[in-house]
Amino acid sequence: MHYTVLIVDDSSSTRQFLEGILRIEGYEALCASTAAEGLAILQRHGADVVLLDLRLPDADGLITLTEIKQLRPHLPVIVITAFSDIDSAVGAMKRGAYDYLPKPFGAASLLAAVARALETVSLRAEIERLRQASTASLDPQIIGQTPVMQHIIDLVARIAPTHVSVLIQGPSGVGKEIVARQIHRLSADTACPFIPINCAAIPETLLESELFGYETGAFTGANRPKKGLIESAHTGTLFLDEISGMKPDMQVKLLRVLEDRRVRRLGSTTDVPVNIRILAASNRDILGMMQAGAFREDLYYRLGVVVFTLPPLRERANDIQLFLAYFIEKFNTELGRQVEGVSDEALALLNRYPWPGNVRELRNVIERAMVLCDGPQIGLEHLPAEISRAALPAPLSIADPLAGSLGLKERVAQLELALIKRALQEAGGNQTAAARLLGLSRDELRYRIKRYGLDEG
Repeated sequence: MHYTVLIVDDSSSTRQFLEGILRIEGYEALCASTAAEGLAILQRHGADVVLLDLRLPDADGLITLTEIKQLRPHLPVIVITAFSDIDSAVGAMKRGAYDYLPKPFGAASLLAAVARALETVSLRAEIERLRQASTASLDPQIIGQTPVMQHIIDLVARIAPTHVSVLIQGPSGVGKEIVARQIHRLSADTACPFIPINCAAIPETLLESELFGYETGAFTGANRPKKGLIESAHTGTLFLDEISGMKPDMQVKLLRVLEDRRVRRLGSTTDVPVNIRILAASNRDILGMMQAGAFREDLYYRLGVVVFTLPPLRERANDIQLFLAYFIEKFNTELGRQVEGVSDEALALLNRYPWPGNVRELRNVIERAMVLCDGPQIGLEHLPAEISRAALPAPLSIADPLAGSLGLKERVAQLELALIKRALQEAGGNQTAAARLLGLSRDELRYRIKRYGLDEG
């Protein structure tokens, strides 16, 4: 994709330096020497990223930044400032700047900052594409660049217009109900009811009455007739979530409904015809349950004309940034925030975290971070402590504690030093990130670094 970078700087030598580097890398560069000229170029031609010097001859850089954000709220702006004027850079970040570059900086630092900003642009464009597609076909939460997700997205589009039963497998939190709703949305029955029920969440004694309904007097407390969920889903879709939690006797009754396409309320002597599509989901290995006699084979083949498995989030790490972009956009709207992305240190932790709760957990983490974040980026301080702890490298192997002549204090110091070195290595030398990994404050880490002489040389 062809990207355009707008350079706003009153120094001709700086403009030439920046323009030359960017053009070598294949970017189009537009240059302005004043704030007014930069705003005019932005209005006429647009840009994907802006490099903005905070010291301009005709306007205050922070005011210019505000004007740019008013024109293009989501446009990444990288401010350029003197190293001695970091306070201004911090002020710019609070006003919505994406990043800042303290002078003097090299080509590598410039290109890395631009690449990060453009990654945000690309992700936002992908989310917008998904949002536009969702109005006609695709739920934006069904995201995936990995081959397995691309296959599932294609499969959903193929099976949705048919009336076949579908069994969706996968661990909790991967989005099985979202996929089921998408299948219904794309079907010919989209205007008809979509009725979900969690089979594992309803006590066995109540599940039958919930599914089949009952007549007055069918049991104690049945004071008036009630239509069951199967009957309520007539002409539409019944989604049986966690079907593996259904007991064998209920499996027999459900199988009869699927075969006869008729349902009988509890306490009734007549059947009611039903025309429903069954979608089912399970977080357990149903094939293994069949072998153990815990799930009926005939029901499995009735439910699973098409069977596919949604992978856990840890197996689709390349999709994490797409989810981040989608959830940030979503919660910006819902919470009234203007968060533009995630810091490099926070992103590194999110990518290393194993996500036992899958997409649901990621959604909750980002929602929490958005509530706490009042700047342009989600940082380490906005993430739950369990993510920092889980992202620590595997524990160091320790030799026999009785070997050698070192005492307890020496052993503890030896281990502490090794952990600090490992955390600094994992954090790329960033002491704030390393402190977060170790569960320390930055001052506590700085004290230990000085004590062990790690800041020398």
